[in-house]
Parts: sequence; structure tokens; C-alpha cells
Amino acid sequence: MSSYPARTRLGALALAVAGVLFVLYPATRPWHDESTADGAAQAMGSDWWVASHLFAMIGFILVTLGLLAVRDAVRHTRAERLAFAAVVTGWIGVGLVLPYYGAEDFGLHAIAGKYAAGQPLDLLDLVETVRYDPVAITTFGIGLITLGVSAVLTAVTVWRSGVLPRPSGILFALGFALFLPQFYTPAAVRVAHGVLVGVGSVWLALALWRRSGRQGPQSADISV
Repeated sequence: MSSYPARTRLGALALAVAGVLFVLYPATRPWHDESTADGAAQAMGSDWWVASHLFAMIGFILVTLGLLAVRDAVRHTRAERLAFAAVVTGWIGVGLVLPYYGAEDFGLHAIAGKYAAGQPLDLLDLVETVRYDPVAITTFGIGLITLGVSAVLTAVTVWRSGVLPRPSGILFALGFALFLPQFYTPAAVRVAHGVLVGVGSVWLALALWRRSGRQGPQSADISV
């Protein structure tokens, strides 16, 4: 018996959990005026700062597992090669994004903690140094763009395969394509974007789960 259905279900589950985590990320992130030292200290020094950014990091990792499920779901269709490209670009994108998230999460939290404890330092200068280091911000941007490309490839894969609902791929792609621009929007828009990513991920996860129930030892969806 093929292991594809079981792998597809696990990937679907990972994608669904990722969707929930991407909703929680902006919803639980402390929103204070980070242009002031006190506001930055309140936001970055909070335990919710660590938790919310950790939600995002785990979500990115789980999305890559979901992309593997998409590839399994469209195996032996004309979209299989595109699915493979989506997996590879997704892995690269997440790999480039995570180091920046780690610095944002644990680095800024540690700095804010020292500031709150009254240790002498220029908090805003340190925040700027961590966030806008040329190498860090460049790899972060490239990573998010690459992840967006992966999501678009996933949507094209879903569209061409004919075995998954096409709108689920479009919504999934839209959420990740807007990941970089949403950082320049107000808190309310960022929370709404989290909901968009969550809905797109969960919808695609449900489609994959349903597809797994129709997968047998060999798929009948041969390319024509």
C-alpha cells in the first residue's frame, strides 16, 4: 500500500497548524509605539513578543511540510514538476527568513530586557542595528520574496493539477505574496493579513486532506 495518503494527511495537518499559528502571530504580538524607547521596551520586553514570533517561525517550518503534501497530492499529474519547484523555493525562502526572525525574537527581547533593568544602553540604536543590518535585511527580503514565489508556484500547481480546488491555491499564494509588503502597514492590516494567510493555509490543508482519501497505491491522474 502506498504511503502517499498518510504523508498527504500529515502535510495537510502541518499546513492547518501553520495557518492557525500565522493568525496568532500578529494577533498576540504586542503593539506599542516602537519609535520610542519606552514603547519598544514594552513591546520587545514582553513574553508575548517571544511567543508571537516563535509562532511565525514554527509556522514557516510547517508550511514547508505542507508543500511536500501538495507534491504528493499532484504526483503523476502534469503539475508534478511545478510542485517540486515550489517545494525547493519554499525551503530556500524559509531558510533565509528564519535567521532574521531569530534575531528579531530573541535578540531584541534580550536587549529590551537589559534596558528595562536599567542597564545603560541606547535601545533604539540597538534595535536599528539589529533590524537593519544590510546582510540581515537583504537575506530576509530575498527569503520572503522566494517564499512568495514558492506560494505562487503552488497556486499554479493546484490550478494545473485539476485534483485540488483552484481557489485554495490562489488564496494561499496571495497571503504569502503579501508577506513582505504587510510589514509596512498598520497593526490592524497586519492582523488581517495573518487571518488571510491562516484561511488560505487551512483551506489548502482541508483540500489536501480530502484528496488523501481518494489516493490509492497509484494515482489515476495521469498527465494528458
